[in-house]
Amino acid sequence: MSRVASITTQDATGTTRELLTDITAAFGVTPAMFRAVANSPAALTMMWGAFGALGAGRLPAKLGEQIAVMVADRNSCEYCLAAHTALGRKAGATTAEMSQAQAGNSEDPRTAAALGFAHALVEQRAQVGDEDFTRLRAVGFDDEEIVELIAHVALNLFTNYVNVALQVPLDFPKVRLLAAR
Repeated sequence: MSRVASITTQDATGTTRELLTDITAAFGVTPAMFRAVANSPAALTMMWGAFGALGAGRLPAKLGEQIAVMVADRNSCEYCLAAHTALGRKAGATTAEMSQAQAGNSEDPRTAAALGFAHALVEQRAQVGDEDFTRLRAVGFDDEEIVELIAHVALNLFTNYVNVALQVPLDFPKVRLLAAR
């Protein structure tokens, strides 16, 4: 059970109701995470806007989901791991690709570099070095994509913190976390 109320579209008013209606239309249901975040209209507006902005960004959806599962695993966020594994499969990733991404690996050099950079951002609390950027540039990432990659990590840190701190219940098929961190 979540540590905060679960706000439904029927219970919500104003901007919160409009956003939850949009979220429900996008997913076919209203995921528990959004119902928890709906306790704060400002946080819900920020989070949904960030998902929309990054969804329209240059990085492919599949890569965004691969980053999300790696970040979720590092933060022991079962909710985000489950949700983004399912979303990654919808974005065209295989089960094996999502499992590899969860561990921070990929056979694709560009994806591997992005996951390595995202891992460094999380583990080193953004204290990354020039060599981290060199690895990204060597596989073709430009400045726009690098900043967008950082935005993906930041959004996932927010959603991980929400789900872990508030103990949001799973409403996606469970995925096993890797070894406890």
